[in-house]
Amino acid sequence: MARVNPLEENEFSEEIRQQFTIMEEAMGFIPNSLKTMARVPGLVNAFTNLGSVILGNDILPPELRGMVSLMASTGAECRYCQAHTSAATARAGVSDEKLSAIWDFESSELFSESERAALRLAFHAGQIPNAVTDLDMENLQRYFNDQEVTSIISICAFFGYLNRWNDTMATKLEDHPKSFASEILGPQGWEPGKHS
Repeated sequence: MARVNPLEENEFSEEIRQQFTIMEEAMGFIPNSLKTMARVPGLVNAFTNLGSVILGNDILPPELRGMVSLMASTGAECRYCQAHTSAATARAGVSDEKLSAIWDFESSELFSESERAALRLAFHAGQIPNAVTDLDMENLQRYFNDQEVTSIISICAFFGYLNRWNDTMATKLEDHPKSFASEILGPQGWEPGKHS
C-alpha cells in the first residue's frame, strides 16, 4: 500500500493535466509516482524536464539508455523502477529474450562487451553505498567517450532519485509494467513486493 496517496485526476492543476495527457499518450498510463509528485508544486515539471534532457537525447542508443536504467534500478533493488524500465526498454526495441537475460549480462552472449561495461557500472552505481570502482570506469571508458560516459552516469543518477522516491513511498505499480515485469523478469526472481 502506498505510503502517500497519489492525487486523483480531479485534483490535478491544468498544467499537470496537460503534462499527464502527453505522458498517457506515450506510455498508455500515468505513473503513480508522478501523481504523488504532483502534490509538490513545480516538482512534476522539474522532474519531467530533467528526464527529457537525460533520456530524450541521442547521445546513446535508446536500447542502451533503457538497459542502463533497468540495471541501475536493479542495483538499487527498486522493484517499481525495474518494472517501469523493463517495459520502457522493450518499447525501445530490446527483445524479451535479452531482457530476460539481463541479470546474466556478464556471461550471456546476447550482450556486447560495451554493453557489459555500461551495465556493470550502472548496477554498481545503483547500489548503496555506491560500488563503482576505478576499474568499472576504466572499462567503461574503453568503449565510450566522455560525453557518453557522462550520459550513462546521468541516467544512473536520475534513476537513483526515482529508486529512492518509489521505494520510500511504496508506490503502487500500474497494471502494464507490473504484468510485463512479472512475465519477463519474474522467472529470474522479480516480484512486485511492496509495490503490489
